[in-house]
Amino acid sequence: MRQIILSGKWLTTVWCLAFVNFNVIAQHSKLVNEPVDISEDFRDFSNTIFFADSLAAFDPETGTGKVKWKRHEPFSAHNFDNSMLSYKRSYSNEFPAIEYAQDPVLPFSVEFTAPRTIRIRANTSAQVRISEPSLMLVTEPVKDASWKYKKINGGHEYTNVHGSVTIYENPWKIVIRDANGKILTQTRGAADGRSSFTPTLPFSFVRRASDYSRSMAAVFSMSPDEKIFGCGESFTRLDKNGQKVVLWAHDPNGVETQSMYKPIPFYLSSRGYGMFMHTTSPITCDFGATYGESNAMQIGDENLDLFVFLGQPKEILDAYTDLTGKAPMPPLWSFGLWMSRITYFSEQDGRNVAEKLRRNKIPSDVIHFDTGWFETDWRCDYRFAPSRFKDPALMISDLKKQGFHTSLWQLPYFVPQNVLYPEIVEKGLAVKNANGTIPYEDAVLDFSNPNTIKWYEDKISGLLKLGVSAIKVDFGEAAPLSGVYASGRTGFYEHNLYPLRYNKIVSDLTRKMNGENIIWARSTWAGSQRYPIHWGGDAETTNKGMEAQLRGGLSLGMSGFTFWSHDVGGFTMKTPEDLYRRWLPMGMLSSHSRTHGQAPKEPWEYGEQFQDYFRKVVEMKYKLMPYIYTQSKLASEKGLPMVRALLLEFPDDPGAWLVDNQYMLGPDLLVAPLFENSKSRQVYLPKGKWVDYQTRKVYESGWHNVEAGELEVVMMVRQGAVLPQVKVAQSTGEIDWTNIELHCFGNATQKATLQLFVPGEDQVETVILAKSGSKYVVSEDPFNGKIKWVFR
Repeated sequence: MRQIILSGKWLTTVWCLAFVNFNVIAQHSKLVNEPVDISEDFRDFSNTIFFADSLAAFDPETGTGKVKWKRHEPFSAHNFDNSMLSYKRSYSNEFPAIEYAQDPVLPFSVEFTAPRTIRIRANTSAQVRISEPSLMLVTEPVKDASWKYKKINGGHEYTNVHGSVTIYENPWKIVIRDANGKILTQTRGAADGRSSFTPTLPFSFVRRASDYSRSMAAVFSMSPDEKIFGCGESFTRLDKNGQKVVLWAHDPNGVETQSMYKPIPFYLSSRGYGMFMHTTSPITCDFGATYGESNAMQIGDENLDLFVFLGQPKEILDAYTDLTGKAPMPPLWSFGLWMSRITYFSEQDGRNVAEKLRRNKIPSDVIHFDTGWFETDWRCDYRFAPSRFKDPALMISDLKKQGFHTSLWQLPYFVPQNVLYPEIVEKGLAVKNANGTIPYEDAVLDFSNPNTIKWYEDKISGLLKLGVSAIKVDFGEAAPLSGVYASGRTGFYEHNLYPLRYNKIVSDLTRKMNGENIIWARSTWAGSQRYPIHWGGDAETTNKGMEAQLRGGLSLGMSGFTFWSHDVGGFTMKTPEDLYRRWLPMGMLSSHSRTHGQAPKEPWEYGEQFQDYFRKVVEMKYKLMPYIYTQSKLASEKGLPMVRALLLEFPDDPGAWLVDNQYMLGPDLLVAPLFENSKSRQVYLPKGKWVDYQTRKVYESGWHNVEAGELEVVMMVRQGAVLPQVKVAQSTGEIDWTNIELHCFGNATQKATLQLFVPGEDQVETVILAKSGSKYVVSEDPFNGKIKWVFR
């Protein structure tokens, strides 16, 4: 009997060791910085799932109350040789049972922070988190008085002119309606899955058996034909319905994958609502991918803080950016061409490129030095290589006299051979791991540490004092998940916040020293739009790379970002000339434009014919600068993107919601890039009439096969629009803003309006035009004769 018992113990021990080893192997099979998919925890048989059941208490005056959560567990359900995950009622497994709630009753609240904004919060424990200002919010929201309460049978309802929120008691449910009473979305409970043989996850939270940590699943309904947009710079199909999107800052080394440099925990729906998941934890958004009727936001945070916005897409973006911040206007020079490659290695390189740009009369405003301005390529030490930069300050000064600003690359990771590495480690400026050392071979700056911020600012300020105009805020997506940060939190909560901290530090310092809102950043989180500009990462130098890059920009624009750019021509290899010709107009028809990537990028390296074409495309942007600059100002005030999906401008046109390979540059200019080596493409024109910018041919709305003009792109202008333009200048600093050309596109009405924002002014002015015979004249001039108007 003893042997059997011993044998039983031995066998049990072996089984446990095997189980542990399996988990260790499984854990180690994960790659460094692989995106964290929270949905896996809701499928783990060892975990406990608590379903939202009923409203246990509620105070209508404050919107606070408590929800009862019923305990469940995942299990394997079988039918005729088929297994699937399901959930069943379970009971307390704690001892002593009287000390721990079988079905906990936990805090819950609904608040109204703006006429279009609802805040839903729920806790998974009774513990109250210490309140601290959120870096994601511009200010802590206050109560909005426009929402009126009334008691209804079985629940509570709040209403204003934009819609209503109903909270039902048993079963607990939140229903959100528009002003006409149409249900926009509602929480899904256990009863909502009864119509399906497929088990579905309701509104719930998971408690992990491994450490008793908890995460929320805020599950809402999806409606027929509903479309979802946003979640950051996502390169997959623009409409996220049917997709599973993991929000985790990651370096995908390209733009043709599901992972993102710029995840944003916000999206908007074609139903007339948007949602912001106010957290820095990893998130998995299952937009009907697992089950068509379920929008399951599986949020790593142990507490839910969810903002819901009501309205049309533009109204939703305005409300969201009221909360998280709007992008301020970058300096005028940043709207010009940034000339770059990876990389210019010397002072002479920079001077040569500047000289050739001016000699060949190619307008440009910025010379960017990428990874090669240090003594060792990529080894960031914040010092110009003495062997290759004789006098950096003089070089920067000379370039500025030629109309060029200087931009420099750097990153927050330090390899062991970096001269700064010992200091960073010894002073405790890097992210640590559980045993007090560093988790990676590289030292990763801990931007939650005030001492690190001061050290880093000293390095960056030295460059700004030399006259550098912009710092490239590269990388930032690999803050260690296992790291322990000076904030007291692990990478589970600090990883996604890292890009926001990083963006903020450099942007604030640049504004303090140079008085300008400008960085050139790759990674983001919610709130990063306050620190422009962000570019699209390392796009593949292919047709598909070009197409995916645009989708990412459109997606980021529907996530609260006004300004976005990308590497014209692609990053990964020398750009084939035909691709460069097609990509270049897409790059110039954006608020910000940079040629960058594997050499060569300079137009003269492709021959005189290509150089002439390159010049014409860049000149087009500089001519359009009054339109681009004005619309950028207007967009920044409303939280709108400059490169915007058609649906933002035409929400009442069903076709506009389906197009993800065209865009609007501001409200009046439609751009359809050529993604293949062809002289024409199918173009969708929303409601109204359109005028080809290059040929002046007029088109009706609908689908058309359109030939590109001399510039290899299709550009359409809304009929009736007036585009302000200027004569070509070699830099934005040389633009003559006192002579504006007004290009009228087929306006047959007696009056027309034009909005214009010029450097030195505080606001956008509206110019009124009136017909005089067959031509327009300026009838109301807010500039009082300071500008000479020329009609074209």
